[in-house]
This record gives sequence, structure tokens and C-alpha cells, in this order.
Amino acid sequence: MSLRYALRMEIDIQPKIQNRYMSYPQTPWTLKGHALLTLHLIDIDKVRHLVPYELNIISVLPGKTVGGVYLSNYGSGSVLEYNELIVVPAVVSYQGKFGAWVSHIYVDNPDSMVGGREIWGLPKELAEFTWLGSDCITIRQNNKILCSLNYDKHSFAWRQWLSGSSFSIMNSEVLIFSAEFESLLGFVGSKLEAPVESPFSGINLGQPFLTVRCEEMTLKVAAPSFVG
Repeated sequence: MSLRYALRMEIDIQPKIQNRYMSYPQTPWTLKGHALLTLHLIDIDKVRHLVPYELNIISVLPGKTVGGVYLSNYGSGSVLEYNELIVVPAVVSYQGKFGAWVSHIYVDNPDSMVGGREIWGLPKELAEFTWLGSDCITIRQNNKILCSLNYDKHSFAWRQWLSGSSFSIMNSEVLIFSAEFESLLGFVGSKLEAPVESPFSGINLGQPFLTVRCEEMTLKVAAPSFVG
């Protein structure tokens, strides 16, 4: 593949994708609200089948990678208002770039679902989100529980800006996209449960070694580009 053709594909991907279905906003998506992020040490052999063979799983300990669960509510000031559950079974690399791989992702807004699939190639599905007070959330699909998270209040908090990247696949091509994040953060205790019938129970997430609560959050997700 020539450099000119590769650059042209990267430039052209966004208009082509967005012209297919326009009920969702154009990129970048700016989302405001609150979220919870759990981090887990995960057995690589449990998740290798969930990650495309092109991507290399990053090992942080012998036989272990880092994964996580991200639960969020995007409200007033967002380009779309919805809830979201993202499951990351591994941190990966491809052609010198590093990022997260998303194996499962659920939302409760059809426009977000279609936009996620059409723009970023993410396997978004619809689900129901129930926030119980300020310390529990349960996600269901077709009356079956996907997972639930019970969590504590902040132990302390500070404002932080972060950025990162994620990979996805569209039409057999590897995509990468970045996200910028600013929020008031605090460490909390939590308990995550994913019943046997959950599609991602086989990841064997276990209990998180770290849970971060995000308040007053602004998340900006950029358009994807082809890698290679």
C-alpha cells in the first residue's frame, strides 16, 4: 500500500462513514456526566479468543494483562444523552501503537448504538441501565443481568486530564481512535458481579484491584483512522 493511498484512506474514512446514517452526531463526540472505571488483572489465555489475531496482547505480569469495565451516564451538555457499559478484556498493540480493545459495549440510546457501529466499528448493543441511588448500578439485556456494580463514596478527589486510544475493526481493517478525558477523580471500593449467563462472564474479571469514580466529567471521542 502506498503512503499516498494510506493517507487518502485516513482522510476519507469519516465522511464515508457518516454519510451512511445521519441520525447520530458528527465527530468528535463530546460527552458530559459521571462514570466508574474498574481495573482488573486478567488471564491472557481467557481472553485471547476475544482479541483479533492481528493485535498483540500486552503482558504486565506473566500470563496477565490489564482489563476493565467502564460504566457511565452522559447527561446535559452531551451530544447524545445515554448510559454506557464498556468491557475491555486486554490492552493491546498494533504496528507500534498501543490502546484498549473493546470486546463488549452496551448503550440505551439507539442513535448511540448505530453511531458506534457506523463510525468506530464498535459492537454496540442495546441494554437497560438501572442506577440505584448513588452506590449501585445494574445492567440488563432481555431481562438477563449483564453485570452489577456496588461502590462506595470518594475517599478523596482531584481533577485530572488524561488521553488514550482504542482499537476496533471495520470491514477487516484495523482502526484506532483517541479520547480525551477531564474529570474529578476519586478512588472507591467496589464489588463487581457478572453472572454466568452474562456474555462476558468467561473473561473471569474477578474483583477489581482499583476502582475510580469520575464526577464532573467531560469526554471527547475523536474520529477513527485506519492503521497501516
